[in-house]
Amino acid sequence: MWRQKLSALPATPGVYVFKDKQGGYLYVGKAASLKSRVRSYFQASSSDQRYFIDRLQVELGDIETFVTQTEKEAALLENSLIKEYQPRYNFKLRDDKDYLSLRLAESAAWPRLEVVRRPKDDGARYFGPYHSATAARATLRLVNRHFQLRTCTDSDFSSRVRPCLQYQIKRCLAPCVYDVDRAQYGEQAQNVGLFLEGRHDELLEHLNQSMRDASSGLKYEQAATYRDQIRAVESVQQVQRVSLVRDIDQDVFGYYRHDDKAELAVLMVRRGRVAQVRTFELRDAQLPDDELIGAFVTEYYLRSSFIPDEVLIPTQIEAAEGLGELLSDRRKGKVTLLRPQRGAKSKLLRMAMENAAHAFREKARAREDLGARLATVAEKLGLPKPPLRFECIDISHTGGQDTVAAIIAFRDGEPDRKRYRSFHIRGVSGGDDYGAMREALTRRFKRGKEGEAGWDLPDLLVVDGGRGQLAIAQAVLHDLELSSLPVVGLAKEKQNVMGEELVDRVYVPGRKNPVEVRSATHGLVLLARARDEAHRVSNALRVRLGRGQRLRTRLDDIRGVGKKTRVQLLRKLGSLDAISAASEEELIAAGANAKQARAIVDHLRTDAPDAIASEEGALENAFSEQDGVPLGAEESEIDRHAAEEREESPDEKTLGG
Repeated sequence: MWRQKLSALPATPGVYVFKDKQGGYLYVGKAASLKSRVRSYFQASSSDQRYFIDRLQVELGDIETFVTQTEKEAALLENSLIKEYQPRYNFKLRDDKDYLSLRLAESAAWPRLEVVRRPKDDGARYFGPYHSATAARATLRLVNRHFQLRTCTDSDFSSRVRPCLQYQIKRCLAPCVYDVDRAQYGEQAQNVGLFLEGRHDELLEHLNQSMRDASSGLKYEQAATYRDQIRAVESVQQVQRVSLVRDIDQDVFGYYRHDDKAELAVLMVRRGRVAQVRTFELRDAQLPDDELIGAFVTEYYLRSSFIPDEVLIPTQIEAAEGLGELLSDRRKGKVTLLRPQRGAKSKLLRMAMENAAHAFREKARAREDLGARLATVAEKLGLPKPPLRFECIDISHTGGQDTVAAIIAFRDGEPDRKRYRSFHIRGVSGGDDYGAMREALTRRFKRGKEGEAGWDLPDLLVVDGGRGQLAIAQAVLHDLELSSLPVVGLAKEKQNVMGEELVDRVYVPGRKNPVEVRSATHGLVLLARARDEAHRVSNALRVRLGRGQRLRTRLDDIRGVGKKTRVQLLRKLGSLDAISAASEEELIAAGANAKQARAIVDHLRTDAPDAIASEEGALENAFSEQDGVPLGAEESEIDRHAAEEREESPDEKTLGG
């Protein structure tokens, strides 16, 4: 059927969709001429380098086309259809959860810089995306260290009665409690924007002038602040390479590929200086070079708030004119899309290509090292294969109360947070760790055995503990007829009989003596890293559950006041003490209706005043009792804060190899 459609294709801009024989989506692409572009896929050529052509000929069942008036419209429609259909062979820029951005709402009364995962069309400025959480949060820490913007949330800001530590160490002007000059604060926010855009020369000129003005006005403390900011900006500039092109902003795209893997590099040139280099890994790059670059550039700028004057690309792409128009519209100014062949711009392009190749080789070397480490794990523990995917469980409770279990997952040596699972233990009490572990493992692996989506079985299970915990895990797997799944116990030991300090011991079923994990044993240290991560997550869950249980004592018992209302009141008023002190009119203004406001006033003002501390957090952080709550989702507050803790922990970086 699709072959007959080839002869009737129009020579106009548009979007084409390849479907398989079951109606599933294989590939979505755009074209300046649908007729020539679609036909090119089926022209026999010995030099055809497109990776998925052979598969396409076998799997293709139908072709759909959508005609557009312009190439720009085709680019927008292509992006929309890719997001909607998620075709198998389209390049996929990893989810926003992996690429963070920095948000600065300059229109707010007191702007702050924050890390976000999904930029929104809310009038704020977004900087990024950053290729790693480490890079985004390192930039955030640098800005917070030298520019005096608030770091607290809106709820903390509205409820604070005295300045926090950030004010004491001169990293915040404390507009939450003091009468701060809005113009001065707004100036700091503008400076942060210039810094994040890489406009360092412009920023330095402004800071130097501000320092001179402050000094002339005898405001020496303020002048010292500007001086420190100048030094911070200059220190960033010192590591930059200087390009030969001046007075314009450029993004330069380079790439390197081998088989179905590719690495793309974005060289960000701001006013003649290389401000930053970002690299992106594409693991299933089935597209030819021109389509790969075109798709990446389109997706990149649809996610980015900043678009430069020039975009340099390494290959000619389909519908380049339309893409240039699209970028110009988003920038509200002219954007030039170039493929330089010679001169200074071609040197920048070669630099971007070199960076992409270097990043590819480094990641390949890391994968090879990981493979060797996982092979070591399999050899030392007698596993049938290297544990590419393994899970680790940890139990946590407070004096026998608020018992929780966390099961974390590692894939290819790194945390796989989408597969983190949490369990509120309800079937045991009194600090019975064995019983809690039995319940959590039974709930988790029963769902895995039944083939439930997202609960597939790992290559290895690691339990936090020694022989006792290992025996419990073995019993659970035996009862579920999963005895073939490898399981080990990992326990901390201070020293062996020889007085030698150890990191851990791994208990293996059927072995009398445990395997000693020394600090130099890089493979098994992966297990130690997973155990530490499980311990951290379970402790965070326990604290979160305890907070939620304490919050229930005063708000959840009020008839007619649901969770949504409770969350809204806490967000608006900041604390339970503030809610208790609020009048009915204030409660209504904060989101309650008249009946709810009356019930809250009657209930809270008859409660004991010390029933709960006012410092308790927001209600939405209370623990969910649903089985296996995933912790990798964006709404997981624990996961977000934990990332910062992990990045700031030198011990964990060491464990990670």
